[in-house]
Amino acid sequence: MAWTLVVPLKPLAAAKSRLAKGAAQLPRPALALAFALDTVGAALACPCVRDVVVVTDDRPAGARLAALGARVLAEPPGRGGLNAALAHGAQSIRGQWPNSAVATLNADLPALRPAELGRVLDSAGEFPRAFLPDAAGIGTTLLAAAPGMELAPAFEGRSRARHLASGAREIVLAGVDSVRRDVDTEEDLRAALALGVGPRTAAALGGPRTVGAGGVAAD
Repeated sequence: MAWTLVVPLKPLAAAKSRLAKGAAQLPRPALALAFALDTVGAALACPCVRDVVVVTDDRPAGARLAALGARVLAEPPGRGGLNAALAHGAQSIRGQWPNSAVATLNADLPALRPAELGRVLDSAGEFPRAFLPDAAGIGTTLLAAAPGMELAPAFEGRSRARHLASGAREIVLAGVDSVRRDVDTEEDLRAALALGVGPRTAAALGGPRTVGAGGVAAD
């Protein structure tokens, strides 16, 4: 099954606010962009991904992502939040490819591995709707809808419980940590670095790095 992914990205100036609260003085907008570039780059390298649509109103970030090969779509008029942006992206895809399989993917998966994403999407293809919980088991990093099925995103906060309640099947797979490891805090970033982040995230941190208890330190 060939998939088209919808990746939402808020304006970089407002992105990853929780990273700014840590001790490391991390370059928050630069990291948010690097996360998105590494996420989209890995997704486009996944053999079962036909296309990636990024929904964002951040034009400089959109230009960088388009240069990777993503299609960029402005947020819907009146905004409406993350779920409205995801639904808008899915509707745009289905308008072009009515029978497309559609999945959302978080933009903050800097350790994403194409092979692991492929395993998750292969599993998702067995169900009408399916989702992958985040590493904390509270949120969601991927929500998928088979051809002909409405995506019905219910992200933000405790989205795992909402997606379960909506009838989506939870994907339970071992060895797909990179698809579950979103990054909101310094602790999340330490975990992503342990998995191995993409080149743009590494560059935004000044090269190969680790994040220690007191912040970011070079290897």
